[in-house]
Amino acid sequence: MIRALALLFCLSTGTTATAQTDPAAAAEAAAARLENAAIMLSEATTGRARVDALTETVRAYEDGLVALRDGLRRAAIRERAIRLEFEARRDEVSRLVGVLTTMSAAPTPLLLLHPSGPIGTARSGMILSEITPALQAEAEELRTRLEELSVLSNLQQDAAATLEAGMRGVQDSRTALSQAISERTDLPRRFVEDRVGMATLVAATDTLAGFADGLSVSIAAEGDAPAPDARARRGSLPAPVQGTLIRRYGEADAAGTVRPGWILATRPRALVTAPAAATIRYAGPLLDLGNVSIIEPAPDVLIVLAGLGEVYGNPGEVVPEGAPLGLMPGETPNAQAILTEAAQGMDAPRSETLYVEVRDGQDTADPGDWFAPLSGRTE
Repeated sequence: MIRALALLFCLSTGTTATAQTDPAAAAEAAAARLENAAIMLSEATTGRARVDALTETVRAYEDGLVALRDGLRRAAIRERAIRLEFEARRDEVSRLVGVLTTMSAAPTPLLLLHPSGPIGTARSGMILSEITPALQAEAEELRTRLEELSVLSNLQQDAAATLEAGMRGVQDSRTALSQAISERTDLPRRFVEDRVGMATLVAATDTLAGFADGLSVSIAAEGDAPAPDARARRGSLPAPVQGTLIRRYGEADAAGTVRPGWILATRPRALVTAPAAATIRYAGPLLDLGNVSIIEPAPDVLIVLAGLGEVYGNPGEVVPEGAPLGLMPGETPNAQAILTEAAQGMDAPRSETLYVEVRDGQDTADPGDWFAPLSGRTE
């Protein structure tokens, strides 16, 4: 599916897939990841292996759909640019087509004769020898543009079925992932949760800071698993979700509210994963933050992920890097909505937001000190 689209992207853009930022290269990479994920799925025999394979499958589908959206948007922009160019050069193109039509319809001997006799014929031949290369060049340019326009139009017309298949695939993978996580029983545990203590803490706190400071009361018994320690990777952790940074640490929003964390804009139902091996300290609804996952990647360091639609895992479990922690809320747009966005030259909307806060001891820390640099903008 994605590999075929990659070829069309190369044809429509006139480039080769040499950079990961190119939609064709991204689609090729996603196709390879899908193939690897399928192999992992076929070999998965334990709950943990199946979760890993499904996580990779969801990521591959998300990457492929992003590449497809980007490619369709570029194709729509390119198609509109060509049509506008044709419109601006309508008279010139009409004259060119008229000349070419006349030349192709007239018998060859008549093209070589001139009413004024041999001298006129010679002069017209000299003029024609000068004009012909230019006419050929313009005709070749026109043919190339028309072929490109045809490829772009066919790409957009055939994209609906591919989009439908891709969205069905990612939805099926997310459903299977949720089921596999519920069946997983082989994760190591650092502690057993005190459910009564956790419920009391949730009811008694009215701020995220107060809740984070009181998390130690939720531990009923210590386990055998060692505590993860990601301090050595400080400054290089991957983002927990595929998204765009729209608000930085300590930056006020339009209402003047300042938050000690990042706000990432994501697409609906995007997969949220652990940026490093960590202990899950809390997973569930909290205050007015929606569903929250709090993980501990190093002793006394907490990463708070707030605004999820679904959360995975239980307090005390030690999850590896890349483990699924939840899904963002929202509804995935249908294929027609995506095609409409592409036809208008718009990028896919990132309508959901994930709040990311890092707490080191009793204080908040700039997530930029822990995560690798992210692309983004400020408003």
